[in-house]
Amino acid sequence: MAAFRIIHGPNLNLLGQRKPEHYGTLTLAEINAKIASFAKSKNVTVDIIQSNHEGEIIDAIQQSGGLTGIVLNPGGFTHSSVAIRDAVEAVAVPVIEVHLSNIQARESFRQTSLIAPVCRGQISGLGYLGYILAIEYFIRNINAL
Repeated sequence: MAAFRIIHGPNLNLLGQRKPEHYGTLTLAEINAKIASFAKSKNVTVDIIQSNHEGEIIDAIQQSGGLTGIVLNPGGFTHSSVAIRDAVEAVAVPVIEVHLSNIQARESFRQTSLIAPVCRGQISGLGYLGYILAIEYFIRNINAL
């Protein structure tokens, strides 16, 4: 059975309260429920983590043995964390970077991801559906991973 880790980065625990014009009105619990429901419908498992701490995110990436893929929303670390980039690059598990908002339509400092170049791909601006699409990609391409 395919298994995925969803990693939500800093401040995503504030979804539903923080800048709904960028991140939508769904809470993190509601997004996680949608992800879990989709995974169940596809007969795959998901392990969902949220952390505001860079080291915990790195640990979650490094402890990915046996997983089919990681869906990573690094939040603000997208633009600043060489350490998370190095962790993604170091593991054999493929990673897709996801952002709820369209980072290309945001402030200029948000438009550059240090992490995307070492990921399988990036999905940005599609809200919670970005997580679903990332899992769907992994399921459809499981034999090529």
